[in-house]
Amino acid sequence: MAKKKRRLVEEPKEEYEFTPTEFNEREFILKDIYMTKVFLVVTALAVIVGIVGAIICNHSNNDLWWLATIISFAVCAALTKILGLLKFRVDMLETKSMLGNYLLFLMLALGICILFINEPFHSVL
Repeated sequence: MAKKKRRLVEEPKEEYEFTPTEFNEREFILKDIYMTKVFLVVTALAVIVGIVGAIICNHSNNDLWWLATIISFAVCAALTKILGLLKFRVDMLETKSMLGNYLLFLMLALGICILFINEPFHSVL
């Protein structure tokens, strides 16, 4: 017995259209300027914390280096609260940008502390 040939019926393919969302250039620029202001404030705080850490280390004959490190990490942990106290809107801060700000703060604060502990600046502070 011969079998009947099965005819495949092609189903129509679904077409997908990509519709991009509207891009608000003004909002993007304002948000970018806002995050730049936050970046500058975080940088200024890091410089201040680094100098305070160097002063602590220099006046204790480098015995309290651990205190300067703890202060740097504590201020980094409280950075969003500090920004809130400085009248920045914490809800507008992006997570990715703040992660970068946290890393920048730690590197800059600890780097300035280490720089000012060493000889050319040791006698100044």
